[in-house]
Amino acid sequence: MNNLEELITDINRFEAIIANWDESQRCVAVGLQRSIESLHKAALTNLIKSLKQENISALRHAVDDEIVYAVLLYHDLVKPPLSQRIQTALAEIRPSLQSHQGDVELVAIKLPDTVQVKLIGSCSNCATSTLTLTQGVEQAIKKHCPEITKVVAVNNNSTTTITTANSQDFHWIKAATLDQIIENRILAVRVNNHDVILYKQGVHITCYQNSCSHLGFPLDKGKVEKGIITCLAHEFQYDLKTGNCLTVPDISLQSYEVKVKHDNVYIKVINSR
Repeated sequence: MNNLEELITDINRFEAIIANWDESQRCVAVGLQRSIESLHKAALTNLIKSLKQENISALRHAVDDEIVYAVLLYHDLVKPPLSQRIQTALAEIRPSLQSHQGDVELVAIKLPDTVQVKLIGSCSNCATSTLTLTQGVEQAIKKHCPEITKVVAVNNNSTTTITTANSQDFHWIKAATLDQIIENRILAVRVNNHDVILYKQGVHITCYQNSCSHLGFPLDKGKVEKGIITCLAHEFQYDLKTGNCLTVPDISLQSYEVKVKHDNVYIKVINSR
């Protein structure tokens, strides 16, 4: 039976051949490839659903096979290994740190929920290194690895721990009703001593702290255009779908998880300690 490397080599060889065809021929080949892949993904999705209901242990055993895992990973039906996702997150934030003569490296993964990192270069001694961890490294890791709830910065003789909420550290609070949130406009509300803004685009609702990440000016008076809000104070811009800052890379708004139930909009609020 062919191993994974042999199968990938065959695929790469055929892709190299197709790359030399003219555009119309390549389009036919690519169209056929996409159709076959869509068929395979649909079949695998149905197979996984069936195995989850009837024999979850058999599914886990199957995924241990490198070829099965590689195909499921290709179709986004399983997550990459935790270590790979953490390295992807660090690679995403690294250019921003390096632009300030800093860097970050993975120290250790402490299962089930903790990652240790080391801020190096100027970031290790910077007075704003905690902010760097919170708004940069920690957010990047959380985005790619939601199962991680603690990011610990190990720097020489000290450590800084950023702990995200677990199921006992938060509660849901009603922030508004659906009809109060006007399409493509900001709704500013105060919820349990949290000043937040709500934004709706289609069926998607986002919630952020009503505070510019630059100097903390309120955002609710800012200009909203094509899903982008501009702070009136210094014209910092943010994508309201993701919260990402478009003016300064790798800085984002503090976000709140949102859920809708019976036309009411709730946000997840961290309990005070």
